[in-house]
Amino acid sequence: MDRIRIVGGNQLHGTIPISGAKNAALPLMIAGLLSEETLILDNVPRLADVAQLQRILGNHGVDIMSAGKRPGDHEYQGQTLHISAKNIIDTTAPYELVSKMRASFWVIAPLLARMHEAKVSLPGGCAIGTRPVDLLIMALEKLGAELTIDGGYVIAKAPGGLKGAAIDFPKVTVSGTHVALMAATLAKGITTITNAACEPEIVDVADCLNKMGARISGAGTPRIVVEGVAKLHGARHTVLPDRIETGTYAMAVAMTGGDVQLSGARPELLQSALDVLTEAGATITVNNDGIRVARNGAGISPVNVSTAPFPGFPTDLQAQLMALMACAKGSSHITETIFENRFMHVQELARFGARIHLDGETATIDGVAKLRGAPVMATDLRASVSLVIAGLAAEGETMVNRIYHLDRGFERLEEKLSACGATIERISG
Repeated sequence: MDRIRIVGGNQLHGTIPISGAKNAALPLMIAGLLSEETLILDNVPRLADVAQLQRILGNHGVDIMSAGKRPGDHEYQGQTLHISAKNIIDTTAPYELVSKMRASFWVIAPLLARMHEAKVSLPGGCAIGTRPVDLLIMALEKLGAELTIDGGYVIAKAPGGLKGAAIDFPKVTVSGTHVALMAATLAKGITTITNAACEPEIVDVADCLNKMGARISGAGTPRIVVEGVAKLHGARHTVLPDRIETGTYAMAVAMTGGDVQLSGARPELLQSALDVLTEAGATITVNNDGIRVARNGAGISPVNVSTAPFPGFPTDLQAQLMALMACAKGSSHITETIFENRFMHVQELARFGARIHLDGETATIDGVAKLRGAPVMATDLRASVSLVIAGLAAEGETMVNRIYHLDRGFERLEEKLSACGATIERISG
């Protein structure tokens, strides 16, 4: 199994190109099931999760072609996918495919909307909390679907097609909003989604669906209105840049010191995280090519943060911030409000010498002058990259094990960091 070896202590200097957002690319690929015509997606990141979803869609009969780089494309340019779901040959998404990634469960929405039936295994993915699919099932039932759970599968039927309805989520849910949005595009009548997630990736998916002929308004606000249409056509769409990758590299620079241009980043997608980094002592400059992050000389200041739905501080940057605060001059507090059991990185960060105390959903981090390299184990996607950030700043050698989590969400991580002066390499086997 691959590992990543890091020798810490180097500052980061240079340019890191930001990839397309995984959290938009996956639902956008799934949205290709809604149309018989070809959906072309540009700037799709090359990730294990994307490859896994291609296998899942292929199982349904979707033809996916990945276009090569065009002359003049940047070395890190994302791939272009041509997704053609002209003939859906199977409406079952089996356990052996879905169990590896929770987002793959979302295929239930377009299959049900277009084919009026679906049988989808309950999902897998990161081992964070329980992640129940209850809210997704509730949304589909509101739209008129009949759902049963049998043998680990959700079996959904809508013999007469889905019908527009009022969907009021009891709490903000990104997964539920994606599912409701996709299902409602082909439902008869008008659907209103209240307490909808406002994340930029929701807006990106809605923009793409509208290009395909959907009638969606209000994406990016807590109330989305969808006027159902009979069918969707093909379209071309560029995946927005990854705000979590942007924030991750920004925190790495704040941790090690240095000066890095995050090329292609969009500051409005992660303003809350940039504000926290500024408070921590980093210098953030917005320019025509993205965001420049620097920290020279000054130490890291402690911060107090609670995760929150967009536009609040993202839960997907919580672990990275904790790594940064491990070297702050003073005590920081981080409260996790989105997912339960999302502090699995704490015991691994402690192996570097970090001083972290947990009390329920709040972590208190007492900054230390120096971290020391250690062998550590990745537990989930975001936790694993927090260990990389800690390793970049730690004295000596760090070995990060179980890095398949990293490959699910970060495109060419070690290449991007080593290009900026980090001593980091992948060790195979």
